[in-house]
Amino acid sequence: MYGGDEVSAIVIDLGSHTCKAGYAGEDAPKAVFPSVVGSIDQMEVDDGDNPEKHSGSAPDSEKGKGKRKLYVGSQSLGFRRDNMEVLSPFKDGIVADWDIVDNIWDHAFRECLLIDPKEHPMLLAEPSSNAQHQRERAAELMFEKYKVPALFLAKNAVLTSFASGRATSLVVDCGGGSTTVAPVHDGYVLQKAVLSSPIGGEFLTDCLTKSLESKGFTIKPRYSFKRKEIRPGEFQVVDLDFPSTTESYRLYCQRVISSDIKECVCRAPDTPYDEAAYSNIPMTAYELPDGQTIEIGSDRFKIPDILFNPSLVQTIPGMESYAETAASARGLPQMVIESINKCDVDIRRELFSSILLAGGTASMQQLKERLEKDLLEESPQAARVKVLASGNATERRFSVWIGGSILASLGSFQQMWFSKSEYEEHGASYIQRKCP
Repeated sequence: MYGGDEVSAIVIDLGSHTCKAGYAGEDAPKAVFPSVVGSIDQMEVDDGDNPEKHSGSAPDSEKGKGKRKLYVGSQSLGFRRDNMEVLSPFKDGIVADWDIVDNIWDHAFRECLLIDPKEHPMLLAEPSSNAQHQRERAAELMFEKYKVPALFLAKNAVLTSFASGRATSLVVDCGGGSTTVAPVHDGYVLQKAVLSSPIGGEFLTDCLTKSLESKGFTIKPRYSFKRKEIRPGEFQVVDLDFPSTTESYRLYCQRVISSDIKECVCRAPDTPYDEAAYSNIPMTAYELPDGQTIEIGSDRFKIPDILFNPSLVQTIPGMESYAETAASARGLPQMVIESINKCDVDIRRELFSSILLAGGTASMQQLKERLEKDLLEESPQAARVKVLASGNATERRFSVWIGGSILASLGSFQQMWFSKSEYEEHGASYIQRKCP
């Protein structure tokens, strides 16, 4: 059995938007970087270019996916390369490309934490609805490639609940790729009542980008221009032309800027968004990287309200292709009530009074207050509705990781690890017994 007190466990939360990694027992992750990678077909890599000097991590990935070079980490992705595609390992919230996941983990261990994974037990956060074959694949990779001494897989919702000191709660996780509502009872996720919506932080970012473009604003990626100082304090913007830049890389760079605009100026409206009521709202200025200042008005409230009323997507020019997705998606209050109604009647009252907001998108101003207000209007009269969210935006964003950090550092938890010897004796399928 792994001797737990000798070395710190490593906690990894690979989300759809960012990967968080760090030591158990600490109050924030050491490494936070995008969970997308840059990919160039090996034959297109020009040896004379020597991109390694600009790279945070660029391991070759030749197994199973043909020859390609992957670039991981903010620094690597920030450096524009010809024909570099930006790829995500996820499809519909589930890992679809384990080769990319392997490279992300490798980057976290070797480049960010500077550790040898052989020496540290690993706690991995996983989606609440993760399938058995996905869990087994993660165990195989950790034990076979990284030779970790012990492993534990914990559900995102359980870790968020744990971080807030509750054994029973309803976790509303507003992540980058999706929004998930999952009830947790006595430390276990009630799978039958887990609900998910494709409307997450990245979807809202895309809506904001399209809405700004329809108003004539151009969000120039940072690589597409340079600023020259012509007089002290006065700059001239010179456009640069890189015809070999892929569309996926251009969109990635645009998203980084739009995401910052969203985080700076957007806030959930107190009441459902109404075009007429918000048409005369005061403008808020935002300076883009190229120096142009844009004024943002009603979009500050309209974009966040898509979480509550997905049909608003149909009113945004350029988002027509997502109209079907939006039509089938439910608003946050409806998801919460539907999820609680799928649970046993005995625990519904407790779930209504312990609704936990987590995830990066949950840090949006006024989101907690608006959700609580809508739920008070729509829930049964006997229910005592209480939406809880940490006042600290960092804690909301990293609540899954923080829960893992607390759990993995508990002395009583040491007996629960899935050890290497158990893996060798019983195989990967034994993970279902060790990490239910």
